[in-house]
Amino acid sequence: MLQQMEDGGFFLIDLGSRNGSFVNGRRVSIPVTLKSGDSLTFGQTELDFYSPSANTGDSTPTPAAASVTVTLHVRRLISVLVTDIRDFTGLTRQTDEQVLSETIGTWFRRVGMILRQHGSWVDKYIGDAVMAVWIHGEQEVSPEEMAHIFQAIHELQAMTQELYRQYPLPFPLRIGTGVNTGYAMVGNTGSSDRPDYTALGDTVNAAFRLESATKELGCDVAIGQTTYQYLCALKPAAQDIFEESLVHLKGYEGKTLTYASTYGALAGFIAAQDAES
Repeated sequence: MLQQMEDGGFFLIDLGSRNGSFVNGRRVSIPVTLKSGDSLTFGQTELDFYSPSANTGDSTPTPAAASVTVTLHVRRLISVLVTDIRDFTGLTRQTDEQVLSETIGTWFRRVGMILRQHGSWVDKYIGDAVMAVWIHGEQEVSPEEMAHIFQAIHELQAMTQELYRQYPLPFPLRIGTGVNTGYAMVGNTGSSDRPDYTALGDTVNAAFRLESATKELGCDVAIGQTTYQYLCALKPAAQDIFEESLVHLKGYEGKTLTYASTYGALAGFIAAQDAES
């Protein structure tokens, strides 16, 4: 998707293409700002991007362009990951402000690095929580994408544990994680000065509720039914580490089928898969 903003600038976002989108030879999985003269590659098609307004910062677009581009959204199959620091209030009350600032700043920065390495980006920073999005193909999730999601979860947990050894904290940092897969509307909900490419819909909302449910379930990771099905299709052994539960998600009528696991079980699962490969 190529989208013009009110100031005349352009954004490129890859919507889960199988062969990827490349800007100046680098594959992109997050929304990027284009500059006039950039080289774009889509599959076997190579293009040069040319837009004088992208360089001059012309801030006088036509009214029609301004109204249409800001509301442009497309429906896509996505996976949403939400991870949240546990007992953050207790941490703030028992930790020196400077140490707390350095710790949380480091955590957010490293979360972003891990997610980028696995094909996603930090879509939202919400207090002590992070939301990330993977945009898939139109109708299915590839095995590689699903593997990246759970490898990212494993690395996020390992990184969080490492911070306790790096900073003088009153207790080890712990995180909870929810993952949900389904369709959502993807696009820019912001403006030219503060673009905000994000996903909207029930798939996103349920991911937040699944993360909250980890506390009720006494687990570390809770995933939705569709995510579980794709994971088991990739690795049937995943059935051995996730326990099926019916849980009441806030705002939903009745109970929702959820699959829960621990970081320890996930680490063992990933190690076993690596040994097989």
